[in-house]
Amino acid sequence: MSAPPDPREIYHRAEEEGRRRLAMPPLEKTSTGFIAGVTIVFGIVALAMADELARPRLGTGLAHLAGALAFGIGVVFVVVGRSELFTENFFGPVAAVIHRNNRSAWIRLGRLWAVVLVLNFVGGAVMAAIFSVEGTLPAGAHHVLAEAARDLAAKGGLATFTRGIAAGTLLTLLSYLLHAADSTGSRIVLAYVVGFFLALGPFDHVVVSGLHLLFGVWLGDAVTYADVGFNVLLAGAGNLLGGLLLMTLTHTAQVRGARQDK
Repeated sequence: MSAPPDPREIYHRAEEEGRRRLAMPPLEKTSTGFIAGVTIVFGIVALAMADELARPRLGTGLAHLAGALAFGIGVVFVVVGRSELFTENFFGPVAAVIHRNNRSAWIRLGRLWAVVLVLNFVGGAVMAAIFSVEGTLPAGAHHVLAEAARDLAAKGGLATFTRGIAAGTLLTLLSYLLHAADSTGSRIVLAYVVGFFLALGPFDHVVVSGLHLLFGVWLGDAVTYADVGFNVLLAGAGNLLGGLLLMTLTHTAQVRGARQDK
């Protein structure tokens, strides 16, 4: 087994990919964001179906574990399919902008984030609407989706924010580690493990939690669009804070420190 690349090589690969992401034409940005929204819903639905099947025999705790194990496939779909979930491919573009450090680069980064986030929700909402139709999913899966949405909506603002920090840190770590992986198999394992841990929390990723809450709006009467908006604002802020401060900037400092030592 070959040794993983050192942090400087990983960071260089991330920068290269970040420059490519920032230079994507508008149609590619919108399509990759839309596809990621569509595919991550398969993870949410897999979580609900696994939970619903496991709960009668294993109880609530182990059913939650089974659901988290199932959710990981959604992140694998996103990563292997080379689509872009908000903050899932966060590290590279930020590293590229930090290297350039000019106003136009930061504007392009903001535009990329905005397009990806909006299209994630558009694509996810399309699939959520399809799966919300009665009879599309096995009996009981809609109940699990509505119950998960109620639990998310019941969390306090501070808890939503801190869970958002955890999710942003976790997914940005994934975007960093993917640049250390040289094979598709390694990328699948990394994506699956991070997806499992994200759902096991569960931690609040702005798109995943937002779409979960959207299911709650459409499948019951306990969750409102105001709950969706509240979660999106707080979880999104937490995702950015965790991804930027706890992961991207610390790795930037690590690499710059290593360069100065040479």
